[in-house]
Amino acid sequence: MPNTARWAATLTLTATAVCGPFAGSALAAPEPGAAGLYAPSALVLTTGHGETAAAVTPERAVTLTCVPKSSGTHPAAAEACAELRVSGGDFDALTGRVGAMCSKQYDPVVVTVQGVWQGKRVTYERTFANECVKDSAATVLFAF
Repeated sequence: MPNTARWAATLTLTATAVCGPFAGSALAAPEPGAAGLYAPSALVLTTGHGETAAAVTPERAVTLTCVPKSSGTHPAAAEACAELRVSGGDFDALTGRVGAMCSKQYDPVVVTVQGVWQGKRVTYERTFANECVKDSAATVLFAF
C-alpha cells in the first residue's frame, strides 16, 4: 500500500474513533473558504425550572450543530452559531439584549450546554432568576 493510501486510511480510522456516530457529518466538505479539516461543533442545550441541573427535569432540549453548517432543532440555529463564534465559545461572555425589562420575581431557570465546541468538550450550567432574564441573557442562544 503506498504511503498516501496508508495515511488516508489511518486518518479515516482515527476520525471514526474520535467522532463516533457524527463521523459522517463531521467529515463532510468544509464551508467555502475553509482550508483542510476543521473541528466539530455540536451541542445539546436543555432548560428546566429549578436551582441546579442535578435537581431539575429538563423541560425542553434542542440540538445545535455549527460545522460544517448551522443546523439542529434550535429555532434560530444560524444566529445562535454566529453568537457563539463572536464570543469565542465563551458562554459567560454572551451579551444580552440591551434594555430588557424583566420582573424581579424569583422563579429559577437552569440552562445546560453539553457537547463539543471547535473540537473541545464543553459542559456549562447557568441558573437565571426567571424566564425573562434567561431569554435576555443571550440574543438567541438561550431563547428556545
